[in-house]
Amino acid sequence: MQQQSGHTIKAFDEDIERLRGLISEMGQLAHQAIRESMRCLIERDTEGALRVVERDKEIDRLEIETEKRVVQLIALRAPMAGDLRDAVAALKISGVVERIGDYAKNIAKRVPLLDGASDIEPVSLLPEMARIATDMVTDVLRAFVERDAPAAVRVCERDQAVDDFYDSIFRTLLTHMMENPHNIGQSAHLLFVAKNLERVGDHATNIAEMVYYAATGEHMVEPTKKRRRKTT
Repeated sequence: MQQQSGHTIKAFDEDIERLRGLISEMGQLAHQAIRESMRCLIERDTEGALRVVERDKEIDRLEIETEKRVVQLIALRAPMAGDLRDAVAALKISGVVERIGDYAKNIAKRVPLLDGASDIEPVSLLPEMARIATDMVTDVLRAFVERDAPAAVRVCERDQAVDDFYDSIFRTLLTHMMENPHNIGQSAHLLFVAKNLERVGDHATNIAEMVYYAATGEHMVEPTKKRRRKTT
């Protein structure tokens, strides 16, 4: 009986490792998609943007595969306590990463709409905003694989920088639209891009909270979570 129990534990650990591998792969693809969509935006590479949109199907496929494996794991292994938290976290995180991939696709779809438009100031801020957001995704998924609760907390603390970028870009674009009505169309597209990047940061924070709970069994303390902007 003890031998069978040890075998079951080993099998569960192998299943969880496979799930972590799938989610890591999803995260890498989402990270690459955001970086590539931003490159296409800056360089006005419409062909590259189309490839980003097409490659999103692979992230969707991995999410379906992850969901199927989690359901099988819960049905066959009947995990409890921390093991169950890990399995449920994998299911939820895969869905969030899939949405992050969708944000990259949304950005890529804006590239043809901006083709031929001259650059305005906020364009120069977007790549750094994207870098912070994508690094958050990479780091939080590493925290998931390593069950590193302190690392998850640190990811949450970095979300404020993404919010600050969004605030700055929003104000600048609003000024451009007020000063010159011809900028309204382009500014609206860029604001959409900035909002998608801000949502990537939000989703990285959501994953961090899931990672923290899976690793500790406790919910993350509020002060390190979204310190919402005060507007006057």
